[in-house]
Amino acid sequence: MEPVYSLINIEHSVGENFCLKVPQLDFARSKIHVISGSNGAGKSTLLKILALLLQPQHGSLSFSGRPIDPSSRKQQSLRRKITLVEQAPYLFSGSVFSNLALGLKIRQVSRAEQEQRISATLSQVGLAGFAQRQVKGLSGGEVQRVALARALVLNPEVLLLDEPTANIDHDSLAGLEQLLCVLVKTGTTIIMSSHDPDQAERLHGNFILIENGVV
Repeated sequence: MEPVYSLINIEHSVGENFCLKVPQLDFARSKIHVISGSNGAGKSTLLKILALLLQPQHGSLSFSGRPIDPSSRKQQSLRRKITLVEQAPYLFSGSVFSNLALGLKIRQVSRAEQEQRISATLSQVGLAGFAQRQVKGLSGGEVQRVALARALVLNPEVLLLDEPTANIDHDSLAGLEQLLCVLVKTGTTIIMSSHDPDQAERLHGNFILIENGVV
């Protein structure tokens, strides 16, 4: 099966003292891939390249076997297949519902379907009944789960997660990991960064190590 991403000889410098280097790396589809490394190793930079938010300065990046051309008009439609949830996600002021509905409105999803998908997704992440809660009153862990729900409600083909378990308590960890395993079974490819060296094993995922910017 064609990998969802293929990276060859990727290099991307950030500032004067750091360069991410990926000689060759494939991401199999419908799998969990856990990127591990110390702070500053390059995990977030790699995720932003995969999210098409950064264009690597050298090398080639392919999606489903097709080289990514930043100048192509197809780039926007490709971005709709990929969703990144950052470690410190930004939520818009207002209700949880309005945050999850934004992407659906852009995709011209009907109000009735919005309500159905938002309700189901909030239940998935353990926030049933939170639709009308105001964002400003949420805890740090709840903000993280709302951000995850905002990504999931779009049914992405690829879900990119930057340290998704960093701000949740131990009791919530098992539930989130169980959810990630369920998503993979439905066809979603998950690529996540983590400081937990045992997380890849718990998730039966592929372990990727970055040291000093080198994969």
